Amino acid sequence: MRAAVCDRAGEAGGVSPGELPAPVAGPGQVEIAVAAAGVNFPDLLMVRGVYQFRPDPPFAPGLEVAGTVVASQDDRFAAGDRVMAFVNHGGWAERVVVDAAGVAPMPDAMPFEVGAVMPVVYGTAIHALVDRTRLEHGETLVVLGAAGGVGMAAVQIGRTMGARVIAVVSSEEKAEAAMASGAEAVVRYDREDLRDRLRLLAPPGVDVVFDAVGGDATEAAFRSLGWGGRLAVIGFASGSIASIPANLPLLKGSSLVGVFWGRFAQLEPDANRAHFATLGEWWGAGSIAPQITGRHGLDEAGTVLRRLGERSVVGKLVIVP
Repeated sequence: MRAAVCDRAGEAGGVSPGELPAPVAGPGQVEIAVAAAGVNFPDLLMVRGVYQFRPDPPFAPGLEVAGTVVASQDDRFAAGDRVMAFVNHGGWAERVVVDAAGVAPMPDAMPFEVGAVMPVVYGTAIHALVDRTRLEHGETLVVLGAAGGVGMAAVQIGRTMGARVIAVVSSEEKAEAAMASGAEAVVRYDREDLRDRLRLLAPPGVDVVFDAVGGDATEAAFRSLGWGGRLAVIGFASGSIASIPANLPLLKGSSLVGVFWGRFAQLEPDANRAHFATLGEWWGAGSIAPQITGRHGLDEAGTVLRRLGERSVVGKLVIVP
């Protein structure tokens, strides 16, 4: 089958159009004909050989897909079902086999390209805000990297949950995208001090920080928390992992909370499916709307990875095999 293939992982690694053996579903698995696949920062990390999960080359990246069930060895799914799914890798291909625990039905009205970008970023954001930080109606939520895929999802979900959302971005284009997604205010950390600006926007301190960026912004955002505030560690798009002085959570009664959605989806599949059902309802009501800003074939996968590395992507990209 055709796929975007990584033949060598590492700093010099990349992907190119190629062929991989067609997968076959085993017990408890579902084979899906991929209509669209999402693009995520971990795809780049996987190709570079620095992600938590490191498949042996040759492999195709791609953590999330939407498509039609071809064959199922799980009673919950049958050939012809429209589904979205989370996979360890392999989504940037014509076919993929997925453990049934990572598969969820897709609303009939939802386009495949939308379903393909729901699992990872919206799954991560709803898990972070509902389960891990327990965001409440009326609280103030700060989203670092608010114009990226997962950041934009957090802005939309935070707004849907009734929070006041402050988006932190690095350009005017990204500021406009964050405001269009529902942010009440924007901080341009490329031209203003993050902590000073947050002090003006939220004098008592912010309640929740959604941090997919890392680096220097993490400590500044943590220092901006109010009493009982929570900072959710999502990832490190900046390439740098911050160190937080241990006295800060003590003085503020605040929490540093880890968010590993992939592990959550594996260990608590029923809870994850319940979140997907909620996301489908919110999408149907127009409360959330993935911003797909680029559609690419398998032969353009290398370009997609380069754009991820440059942090030039606003919204979400999809691969259409």
